Amino acid sequence: MAPLNILIVGLGIAGPSLASLLLLDPTQAAEEKPQITILERSSELRSTGQSVDVRGVGVDVIRRLGLETAIRASTTGEEGVQFVDESNAIWAQMAADKSGKVQTGTSDIEILRGRLASIIYERSKVISAEVQAKGGKGIEYIFGGVLDQLEQDEKSVRVRFAKSGERRSFDVVVGADGLASMTRRQAFGAEDEEKRMYRLPLYGAAFSIPKGKNDVEWRRWFNAPGRRGVMVRPTHDPEMWSAAMFVIDAADKDKRLLDVAHEGARTVERQKSLMKEKFEGAGWECTRLLEAMETTEDFYYSTIAQVRMKKWSQRRVVLLGDAGYCASPISGMGTTLALTGAYNLAGSLLRNPNNLNAAFAQYETLMRPVVNKAQDFTITGPMMMNPDTWWGIWMRNALVWFICWSGLAMLMFKVAGPKADKVGGLTDFALEKLPEWNGWRELWKPKDPKYL
Repeated sequence: MAPLNILIVGLGIAGPSLASLLLLDPTQAAEEKPQITILERSSELRSTGQSVDVRGVGVDVIRRLGLETAIRASTTGEEGVQFVDESNAIWAQMAADKSGKVQTGTSDIEILRGRLASIIYERSKVISAEVQAKGGKGIEYIFGGVLDQLEQDEKSVRVRFAKSGERRSFDVVVGADGLASMTRRQAFGAEDEEKRMYRLPLYGAAFSIPKGKNDVEWRRWFNAPGRRGVMVRPTHDPEMWSAAMFVIDAADKDKRLLDVAHEGARTVERQKSLMKEKFEGAGWECTRLLEAMETTEDFYYSTIAQVRMKKWSQRRVVLLGDAGYCASPISGMGTTLALTGAYNLAGSLLRNPNNLNAAFAQYETLMRPVVNKAQDFTITGPMMMNPDTWWGIWMRNALVWFICWSGLAMLMFKVAGPKADKVGGLTDFALEKLPEWNGWRELWKPKDPKYL
């Protein structure tokens, strides 16, 4: 039987991880391995994005790909979280556990999303080239493409690429195109999108800023009344830090917060204007951050939401990562879910190449407990951590100080750290475990010799 012909939509973290893992069945000859196409909307790999982390079984997946050394050498260096007041006095701090045994608010693997995506993408190209050298099809990458048609029956999925007008057929289409997945809309119906999206009343912007005199290797967290929060964090670049500004609007008082999120990148200036209105006069270093926001090249604004679905597959189309089960940045588990999902979907497809129903059922069985744990929280916690008044902020700071001073913080993280860390491990699909990849050193050589 011919190898599976698979289209993956999205070249973020989940998509190229899946592609690589699909080529790691040691029982298959090169010509028997799946033929994979990855379609990316952007004209080039997107290297921007704020800090993400890899936890729990996600670390096992990067080890399978031989990427642990590369990823750990490319982290932001964040030491932990500091709670600061308007005068930048530190009320309390929670350090990262560099051993990786306990996951605090800062993981021992904190890395910019764009850098992680670049490492995984480059690794997939090497794996693909090795398969092609032995006679296999490997991975085809298509940039600047989107699907404007998707139709499927019992035998194939037929798609059309919008810009070129090219039509192709695939055995499987994987939607790994993020929270606002167009693949999800096309395969599952756009009419039910609002039911799938569980929106949290939290809105925020993230962008890069030049390093300031008070910026250190810790994430500094400041709050202002009105449930407004600001975080400044290190990046891999010693001259640039990242900033995040967020607002909790639980009473839904300001409809503009959601409106400008719906409008997306088309209205960046409106989004910036709204953030300026919300944080002007908020104190601390907000003036500096707002000035930097005006000229930054990687501004991103969004509402915080989860994707909740009863089923992640529709005949021959299946969803992966945020497209199917976004847990939101609050969970701290988005990247780990993407990596774990890629591993479980790859293994399920390789073990059931002639029975997609069985493959998708196995994928669902393995991922559902992990996803349920990661999504199991309410807005109550974020609201308590971002009080509405100066008095509430003082009380929060005092409470956090006591928890850290008493040693309760580490105990709490041991017992109830990121929940999905505690759910099982990787199923043994007998995939090849790759040696550590040394090619990553050339990726950063021109810009970041300190990582060599």
